[in-house]
Amino acid sequence: MAEKKIATRDSYAAALLKLAEEREDLLVFDADLAEATRTARFRDAFPDRFVDCGIAEANMMGVAAGISTMGYVPFVSTFAMFAAGRAFEQVRNSIGYPHLNVKIGATHGGISVGADGATHQCNEDFALMRAIPGMTVLCPSDDVEAKQMVRAAYAVKGPVYMRFGRMGVPVLHDASYAFRIGRGEILREGADVALIANGILVHSALAAAERLYSSGISARVINMATIKPLDEALVLAAAHDCGRVVTVEEHSVVGGLGEAVAAVLSEGCPVPLRRIGIPDVFGHSASAEELLAEFGLGEEGIFASVKEFCCRGASDGMYGAWNPPNGAVT
Repeated sequence: MAEKKIATRDSYAAALLKLAEEREDLLVFDADLAEATRTARFRDAFPDRFVDCGIAEANMMGVAAGISTMGYVPFVSTFAMFAAGRAFEQVRNSIGYPHLNVKIGATHGGISVGADGATHQCNEDFALMRAIPGMTVLCPSDDVEAKQMVRAAYAVKGPVYMRFGRMGVPVLHDASYAFRIGRGEILREGADVALIANGILVHSALAAAERLYSSGISARVINMATIKPLDEALVLAAAHDCGRVVTVEEHSVVGGLGEAVAAVLSEGCPVPLRRIGIPDVFGHSASAEELLAEFGLGEEGIFASVKEFCCRGASDGMYGAWNPPNGAVT
């Protein structure tokens, strides 16, 4: 039987529909991308609570900021490139600075946007949103977590940025799972190295950990769906227990989960660290699967990088950059 896969952008839309049935103050704004962000489902079900602001993302952020001061909870939706990139000034000054209760649902994040190419592959959004004081930054690993994340974002007061994906990913959690902002989750125990991942790469990290076990390496896998505020206690515990840490993210190695973890480790528990992500380059047009493999973000790339990292440390104590055959990842 084929593994069930659901894109978290679909999970986002489903969660909005369900939550809107319970909360009349929830509104949805979109920027002429409702079919792609999947908020068209909300538009059709609640036309009086949906506003299409057109291809004017900066204006949309300002409108949402204003209406949030009237007691409404607006969820603004567009591609990550436009939400975090094009509208950064408005997110910073109109939403972040006054700490308004606006929720940003950014779809099509990361390199897995695929054939749309570098202009639409936003690999910098975590860095941009982390830098805004008071902004909560989230990235779910699957359908269950994404739906709970929307509810958690609604419940917390203040600005929240959520990144959702375009491609389908396996469902890792069951009904017993309870997502909490600011708390990571141990999905697999291990003692030799800790893999801290988020988003669509959590599944790949788990698959790589299974292969590492067969190679004699015990890998702990942590799902870090909250990038800010980071679960520092869990990071430090993993570093203390395992002695090595590898971060895995579908984001630039500049400014994302890896650097957030590095900052915590440097001050609290310095251990060898490797960051697996997009190097300091732009993407290009190809299928999502091809791009993930090229940049070393698939199961094979993660496995090879972690194995080399652990084995090199055991043999000569050196922890250099990971350079796969195509030279894509550093």
